Amino acid sequence: MRVRHLRRWLLIGAAVAVLLVVGGPFVYFNVIESKAPARLSLSSNNAKSSSTTTGAGVPLDGTWKVAGGSQAGYRVKEILFGQNHEAVGRTSNVTGQITISGTTVNATTFTVDLTTVTSDEARRDRAFQGRIMDTASFPTATFTLSQPVDLGSVPASGAQRTVQARGQLTLRGTTKSVVVQLRTRYSGSLIEVSGSIPVKFADWNIPNPSFGPADTEDNGVVEFLLHFAHA
Repeated sequence: MRVRHLRRWLLIGAAVAVLLVVGGPFVYFNVIESKAPARLSLSSNNAKSSSTTTGAGVPLDGTWKVAGGSQAGYRVKEILFGQNHEAVGRTSNVTGQITISGTTVNATTFTVDLTTVTSDEARRDRAFQGRIMDTASFPTATFTLSQPVDLGSVPASGAQRTVQARGQLTLRGTTKSVVVQLRTRYSGSLIEVSGSIPVKFADWNIPNPSFGPADTEDNGVVEFLLHFAHA
């Protein structure tokens, strides 16, 4: 009789353990943890653009500096016990500028303060700041335009346009050439630019972010939404 009861309790214990291992991550990602924020894009900022842009426009020519409302960060796919999830970290501490002459963007550079990047998970942030990006040694990420971008014509106010830019992306002390598709919008007194750059971690000497039971892919995305105001 005792053997039968013991066997039953062992089976119940095993079933509960399986439920916790398989169902725990599902409940965490689908019930407890909030959904990953949408990708940074111009479409997510239409209201701010229209409210910020008032009065007569300023000339396109000249220097435009990164203004308030700009954001940059990362997006990486995680797998925990078979459950898919997107890890997203962001910061609004972005600086930089673009220089335009006529309809040509001659220079662009922007710098992201990686020491202020945060996500919805403190453990992930500690790993990002430490082992992964080593922000004590490499506190910033930088993109610099390497070739001028010809806009072709002065963009109509409020109209979106897609342009291709070639530049140098520096992450964790390593600089690589990249090509990025940019969505742009000129609204008279504000230039908005959004884009994303695929990053294979090994190419920038970034350790794979996987830790504990969480596995990540060997690549991620750097994404940004930048506002530029005429200097």
